[in-house]
Amino acid sequence: MTDSLRERLEGFLRWYHDLYGGNWYVENRETLEALLRGEAAAGGDSALEQFHRQIQDCTRCPLGKTRTRFVFGSGNENAEIMLIGEAPGRDEDLQGQPFVGRSGQLLTKMLARIGLKRQEVYIANILKCRPPNNRNPEPAEVDTCLPYLQRQIEMIQPKILIALGKVAAQTLLGSEAGMAGLRNRLWQYRNIPLIVTFHPAYLLRNESALEEGVRDLQFALAQYQKNQPR
Repeated sequence: MTDSLRERLEGFLRWYHDLYGGNWYVENRETLEALLRGEAAAGGDSALEQFHRQIQDCTRCPLGKTRTRFVFGSGNENAEIMLIGEAPGRDEDLQGQPFVGRSGQLLTKMLARIGLKRQEVYIANILKCRPPNNRNPEPAEVDTCLPYLQRQIEMIQPKILIALGKVAAQTLLGSEAGMAGLRNRLWQYRNIPLIVTFHPAYLLRNESALEEGVRDLQFALAQYQKNQPR
């Protein structure tokens, strides 16, 4: 077994244990091996697409019964930059895609400001289902849904993560610090560099902070580029 495959297997086992505990639900061998390799199995779907299908009917927490659409994530499956928000909003719940409303439009413009196209990155959320009235995620919901995101990160293998907003940052970092203590520094999440910036929805309400948000993204891009081979 190669080191790469061993790492994928270890990551898969951690994720599976977090999600299902000691219960095992094994599909066919071909699909399992493809998931571990991060490759497409029969049918042509990528491992990430197969994973999406496996969990899209999730009802492991009450949000599964109130959502309109399951919001898995979108973007480049081989992205080296991954952005993580809090939870789907109304527009995302209706369309089944992350950051498609006004905050998503602003995010797209902010990425363009630093020279990135949205299709170059991957975007997901801590939660895959919209909390009622866009309230903050509850701890039990996060505990239930976070293993899905962790598995996505392991499959995509980004070189840098960008946490959008306090809830996403506090969840990933296990911190209770406010944005002042979370921004403007380099963190690590599972050995992946992580930068914290404002959620675009916050910037829509506080336009004076927009340039700070763009600078956060520039900082993240600089950290990413610094670690690229020359």
